[in-house]
Amino acid sequence: MKLAFFGDVVGKPGRQAVIDHLPAVRTDLALDFVVVNAENAAGGFGLTEKIANEFFDAGADCLTLGDHAWDQREALTYIEREPRLLRPINYPEAANAPGQGSHLFVLPDGRRVGVIQAQGIVFMKQLLDNPFGAVDAALDAMPLGTVADAVIVDMHCEATSEKMAMGHHCDGRASVVVGSHTHVPTADHMILADGTAYQSDAGMCGDYDSVIGMQKDNSLRRFATQLPGQRYEPALGEGTLCGLFVETDDATGLATRCEPIRIGGRLSELLPGV
Repeated sequence: MKLAFFGDVVGKPGRQAVIDHLPAVRTDLALDFVVVNAENAAGGFGLTEKIANEFFDAGADCLTLGDHAWDQREALTYIEREPRLLRPINYPEAANAPGQGSHLFVLPDGRRVGVIQAQGIVFMKQLLDNPFGAVDAALDAMPLGTVADAVIVDMHCEATSEKMAMGHHCDGRASVVVGSHTHVPTADHMILADGTAYQSDAGMCGDYDSVIGMQKDNSLRRFATQLPGQRYEPALGEGTLCGLFVETDDATGLATRCEPIRIGGRLSELLPGV
């Protein structure tokens, strides 16, 4: 199976990169399933139903969120109606958070793809429950190679160590564990010892002439003066479509190939294998 995960979409440049490039990428790579982290898609903060539908129309099969899940209030009700939209799985039970953090998708040919979104707890402003136990329960509900033909885990967190730990924790039980949230693509894409593809961060879909997708001046002023500034606004230059391509073994669901995707903007590269 051929899978792709695209990192946090930031503002209009990120949305445009997805809309402009994803249809052709899906065709050129013969992708079977596409996940897009869309938690910063609406002006850099949250997701709206209109934008979600644009991503689905462009070829996304599943959208994941993160710590900005509810920045757009309509997401609280939209997620209840849209099973293709996932929020972090490890909200405390008492929160009674809307929506779900994992889902088993059935493709038209009958193959099944599980997607799990987890949010880390190291250096994060929101303190959710420990993600490892929540991911274990989800993996147990959709065992790779029996119930699911592929399993994708989006580990949305700040600390590289927590992302790496989740990768090794899921090794052999997921097709791919890929990090989101930090908006910078890492160079550590690999297949772990027991067959799970891994990358610490897929990078953002957005304008890289920025500070993690936001206009530079305000960020530089805040760092230089330690004073509050204007509200952060997305940088508006050309966006890069940034993500990870993974190919799996049909029998086991484990990864056989793992390569980055970067198209357009400042990080443009060739498609994997093209």
